[in-house]
This record gives sequence, C-alpha cells and structure tokens, in this order.
Amino acid sequence: MLITAIRASWLRAPIPPDRAHVSDFGKNDSFNMCLVEVETDTGLVGLGEAKAAVGNLGNYAAIVALIREELAPPLIGRDPRDITAIWELCYNGSRAHYAARVGRTFPTIGRRGITLSAISGIDIALWDLLGQSLGVPVWRLLGGRYRERVPAYASGGWAPVGGIGTQLAQYVERGHRAVKLRVGLQDRSVSDSAARVREVRETLGPDVGIMVDAHGTWSVREAQRFARKVESDDLAWLEEPVSPDNLEGQAEVRRSTDIPIAAGESEQTRFAFREMIDARAVDICQPDPAIAGGITETQRICALAAASGLTVAPHLWGSAILFAAGLHLTISTPCATMVACSMWAISTVFCAISGCASDAATGARRRGHPPRAGCQRRWSTRCGCASPRRWPPRSAPRHWPWRPPPSSPSSSSNKPSTPPAPSPRDCTIRPSSIATPRAGRSF
Repeated sequence: MLITAIRASWLRAPIPPDRAHVSDFGKNDSFNMCLVEVETDTGLVGLGEAKAAVGNLGNYAAIVALIREELAPPLIGRDPRDITAIWELCYNGSRAHYAARVGRTFPTIGRRGITLSAISGIDIALWDLLGQSLGVPVWRLLGGRYRERVPAYASGGWAPVGGIGTQLAQYVERGHRAVKLRVGLQDRSVSDSAARVREVRETLGPDVGIMVDAHGTWSVREAQRFARKVESDDLAWLEEPVSPDNLEGQAEVRRSTDIPIAAGESEQTRFAFREMIDARAVDICQPDPAIAGGITETQRICALAAASGLTVAPHLWGSAILFAAGLHLTISTPCATMVACSMWAISTVFCAISGCASDAATGARRRGHPPRAGCQRRWSTRCGCASPRRWPPRSAPRHWPWRPPPSSPSSSSNKPSTPPAPSPRDCTIRPSSIATPRAGRSF
C-alpha cells in the first residue's frame, strides 16, 4: 500500500445566529477546520484533522497550503503504515536521515505552530488508514481496550449570572455528571466569575463535577484571588488560569491552591509537556491530538504524564474526526480518564459535516465492536459523537470535500498551473439532520 495523494481542505460550518455565543475570542459564528485526506493505491482514504486554533475560529489558508506544498510531496509513494517514520520525516525535514541514524531529533525551524498542526492532521489520517488496512478499530492498535466506559464532561457555559445555572443544568439533564464553564476576562471581574461558579454549584448540587476554564486570561494574582473565592465550591479543576507563556506563573498558582490545574491544549510535542511537568505547573494534561502532533505524539505525551503520576483529559474541541481520535486514545490509555463533549451546538453542527451525528444524551461513551476504525465505520466506537453516519453527509453541498475543477481545453498550455489560494468552503447543514439520532441506533 502506497500513498498516491494527500489533500487538505479548509471547511467552515456557519453556526446559526441563535446558537452562536460570544467569548473572549469574539463572536463564534462559524466552525472551521482543516480536513486532511490521505489516499492510497488500494483505494483506501484516511481522514485526519488539523487545527490552526484551539477554538472553532481561525484562518486555515496557511495550514492548507503548508500541507499541500511542503509536507505532502515527500510522502507520495511511501507506505502509510510506516507512521512513526513519516512523523519523524515531517518533523525533522531534510535531516531526518540523521535522526534515524543517531536516534535523536533534528527538527526544522517550523517545529511548532501550524507545522505541528499539519503533521497532526496527517498523522491522524495515517492511523485511520492503518485501522482500515487491518480491519480493526484504532483503539485496538493502540494497545486494546483498557476501560469499558469513558466519562464525558459537557464543555460549554458562557451564560452570565442569573442564567449559567440553568444552562449547565440542561447538560446534566442530558446525562452528564460533570460540566465545564468559562471564566476569566469574559466576565466583568474575578468576583463575577466566582459568582457564576457559586450559582452553578447551588443549582447542580454537590454530586455533579464542575470544571472552570479561564482561557489563560488572568494574571497570577487574579487567578489566586479566584481560587480563594471558590474554595468551598469543590472544583474538579481550574483550566489555564494564566497565559501558557507564563509557565512559572502557572506553577505559582498551582502552589497556592489545592484546586487541580489543567493545561496544555495549545502546547505541541512531548518536549513542551515535559517542561510543564518539570515545572510542576500542571495536574491534568490536555493535549489536543489535532495540535500537539497527532495520535503518535499524544501517546508519547500520555506516557510522560503517567510517569509523573498525572492524568490526561485530551482537548477535543473540533469535528467528529478529532473527537474520535481522542476517544480511541482514551479507551486504550490508562492515565487518560475523561473526554470533553463540546456543547452549545458547535460539535453537533460540525459532526454533521464530518458525516457523524452527536448524541449528547449520555454522560459516558461506551466502547463498541465496529469492524474498522473511522468515520466510514473506521474511527467509530459507536460512542456518541464518534458514531458512524453516512459519508459524505446527505446535507453536504456538492463541492464538499472540495476538489480542484478539471482543466478546461482552453487552459491546456505548457505553462505550469498555479494552484488556487486556499479558501474556506461553507458546509450547509440542515438543523433537523443534526440533533436527531437515527432510529434503531444502539450507542
């Protein structure tokens, strides 16, 4: 089996105005991602996801061009099952042969940023292909089933004081036993953030887990004041209290409170997580497989966390492809104990683009027995957002996934063609096709 083509497409799903929310990132009116497709001479096509931002916004033109023009050409003709070798080739570039000879890395200058995100998307697609070629789900390739059920917390919570308790209570009514809300500079003050947390605790009672995410917007002192104000609210974790660039500050916050600190959604490679762990700045590591380096590198990050007695809760704010990749990792990794279920209609919209539907009716995702692993019943574990649907979705426009149009006779000259500049392709989704599970489903 050999790689014959690697395609990258910028996909964008408009979010209906009545479901769009406002956060410190601005108005979230669309969901964007880079879809990576790795095609082989056997006809199998692997699907991956690369992210240019931790949220649902972002400009993906550069990452699409990088995959098409820089990373894809050296991989044509290679065996996609040599996943580690391909990862190291992409990471080390023209000096990959030195890395193979001496056993250490020689990374390119683009060893972080969108280059790592692009490598992540290719890597996820290669694992998808490996599962297809062997007829097994990816969790089987990662070491097999470690747990039968994976707790899924509901990630949302932007409503102000007076509405946040009701908003998160809706998530609990769907079966979730843990919920996460946003705090930080999106609120009027630290006291306002603390008041929202108290409202959630009073509404949900003592038996529901509560996490908070400050998106790295507080100073060290603001984060410490917040932690003191919510001491009695029994938080499961405080996520990204300060900027990820302020590692010592994050460690200072952690030393000053017994609330566990979660972080790492924007970090890339095991080397960054090693520095965070060595600084004693984190309790729960949150690598994003579509940012941190794909499944291959996220496995290495999990090994680091486990060796330090830490747990992992992968960051999965993306399409069904990313959710499935993280779910397969969690099923097979002892230190990965929980997954996030993105709420507020974002994951449901984009799961439909990915050929999958979201079922938020349960707070735990069960392992199933699919014949393969993927959105074409390859990734799926028949678990909520990772459940298989028709591919491509019936509601997808004809131009999705995008392919370059065939050349017209008048353009068949000897001049080299210039590839079109990457641009987003809107995916129109019928609301009725998003939230209603298909009859007879057993997930």
